[in-house]
Amino acid sequence: MLTLKYLLMSGGFAMILAAVGILAFDLYEEALYRRALGTPGAAVPAVPHWRWRTSLALVLLAWGPILLAFSIVVVPTGTAGVRVSETSGTVPGTLYPGVHLVTPLMEDVALFDTRDQVFTTGVAEDGKNAAENVAGKSQLLNVQAKEGLNLGLAITVRYHLDPKRLDYIQGNLPHPVEKEIVPPVVASVWRELIPNYTVRDVFSAKREEVRQRAAGMITQKLAADGIIVKEVMLRDIHLPEEYAKGLETLLLKEQENDRMSVETELKQKQVRIAELEAEATKVQQIKQAEGEAQVHVLQAKGEADAMQYTLPLKEKQIQQSKLEAEARKEATIQNAEASAQAKIIDSKAETERRKLLAQAEADRIRLTAAADAERMQSEAAVLKQNPLLINKIVAEKLSDKLQIMMVPADGKFFMNDVLRNMTAANASGQSGGTETAETQQR
Repeated sequence: MLTLKYLLMSGGFAMILAAVGILAFDLYEEALYRRALGTPGAAVPAVPHWRWRTSLALVLLAWGPILLAFSIVVVPTGTAGVRVSETSGTVPGTLYPGVHLVTPLMEDVALFDTRDQVFTTGVAEDGKNAAENVAGKSQLLNVQAKEGLNLGLAITVRYHLDPKRLDYIQGNLPHPVEKEIVPPVVASVWRELIPNYTVRDVFSAKREEVRQRAAGMITQKLAADGIIVKEVMLRDIHLPEEYAKGLETLLLKEQENDRMSVETELKQKQVRIAELEAEATKVQQIKQAEGEAQVHVLQAKGEADAMQYTLPLKEKQIQQSKLEAEARKEATIQNAEASAQAKIIDSKAETERRKLLAQAEADRIRLTAAADAERMQSEAAVLKQNPLLINKIVAEKLSDKLQIMMVPADGKFFMNDVLRNMTAANASGQSGGTETAETQQR
């Protein structure tokens, strides 16, 4: 529709320009004709003809598309409009975003921004000036508390115009509304409300209450003028320097008091928890003891019931064990007696055996001694008969050990000495054998 509007306006102005051009061309030809008449000998052109009717017709036709273009109004997105008549004033009703037709040259459309707008006092969060007062500088909203101290409030109000009441705003309120209505109403509400509270209440104790009451009052007052308030924010409060220091100290003490209260409450809860845990442990132990006692009672009953059947069996087992013990005792006594008798018999047999062995050995020794005596007697008899036999025997005994035998020159007594020594040796050997036999007999 904007393209059509611009085309119509362009067509209308083009026809007006064409009419002006035609008249300008006719004026040019008139000037040439007059110049030719004033110049002697020059060729005189034809008498010019003014085309007044054509130019007038083009001008009259041009007003048609122009008026049609003026009757088309386009309301942009985010805005709304109100018809304002030159004869009857503001026309009721709102023109929402889109294309609308109005009476050209008789009605006009006043546009209002219906998007959310923000009114801010003080410095915005980004550090830039967000609102300007009459002097054109950003400043805090100064109010007085109950004590008479000045406070600086950083306030933000988010609002938008009610599209349904734009005709009222256009006909009854000063413009622009965001500068002429909103700032005075917001300031008056805060300056009316804050004197009912102390600085401490506004700063900490009842800050949210103050904000809610101010939001309600601002919303109510601006709603009467067709302004819808969406949110009122109390961003910051600037206190007097001396009061701020004292309040900071007081708040620190209150925080310490609150912390101690919380810690005390926590300790009390811990003590209570410990008491409950102790009681629970006590109850649990009592229940456990009762359960164990019942278990012991049941076990005792079971054992008593079992003993009714096991006692006769145990008595029989005890009697059987006694009988077995007596039998083992009798068997052990009998075995001991038999072992003792067997040992006695064995000792007697051993004694008899030793006696027999000693007698046999004594008999052997006697027989051997008698045999040796007889042999020696027979040998002595033989040697007496043959003395040289001794030399032969000695030579035979010593022949493998001696190579040379030296005999004294008077060797007639040599063999006698040898025999004498041999006889002494035999006598000592017999006496030693007799002593050995007697020792063996003992």
